[in-house]
Amino acid sequence: MGHIHVVDDDLSFRTAVERRLTHAGYEVTTYATAQQVLDNPPNGTEPSCLLLDVRIPGLGGPELQERLIELGSTLPIIFISGYTDIPLTVRALKAGAQDFLTKPVASDELLRAIEKALGYQQASKGQRSTLDGIRERFAKLTPRERQVFDLLVRGSQNKQSARVLGCTERTVKAHRHQVMAKMQVRTLAELVSLAERVGMMSGNGQTN
Repeated sequence: MGHIHVVDDDLSFRTAVERRLTHAGYEVTTYATAQQVLDNPPNGTEPSCLLLDVRIPGLGGPELQERLIELGSTLPIIFISGYTDIPLTVRALKAGAQDFLTKPVASDELLRAIEKALGYQQASKGQRSTLDGIRERFAKLTPRERQVFDLLVRGSQNKQSARVLGCTERTVKAHRHQVMAKMQVRTLAELVSLAERVGMMSGNGQTN
């Protein structure tokens, strides 16, 4: 089902949550400090999320969140706190936290938050995989094919592209066919869509 990493200095809370989540079918690892997480960061290759107390001795919850982001972690984080702190909640959510729960946390509320976080993680992983695939295809284009790609997504006609590149329309058409084949698209609209999805188009319509 998933691996939940619980970070809280309160032993009784860790024990209670571990029991609850294990009973719900999750694998659970607990930590008393944020440093223990940094010493052995979750790899994120399996469905997993971090249940993180805001105020823990030493390195606090928000600080651990920042350190994990710096390390390139994509692990969803659910913050938990003994009190409501609106500014801190906003800060955590803006930094990418999935949820912010206040103790005592009801079992159904906790499980809903975890299911939502794991669902988000899987969706994000699928999207990243798709984008990586598009970038790999783009990397296989020759320098001239990339020029044709740029012109195509900017809306240039074959005649215009030929003038810019100093070649014949027939040559442009040949390169265009190769671009479409390597990028695995059949229409110009699909090609433009791919360029937009991986950030190859800036606001002025040119590729980066």
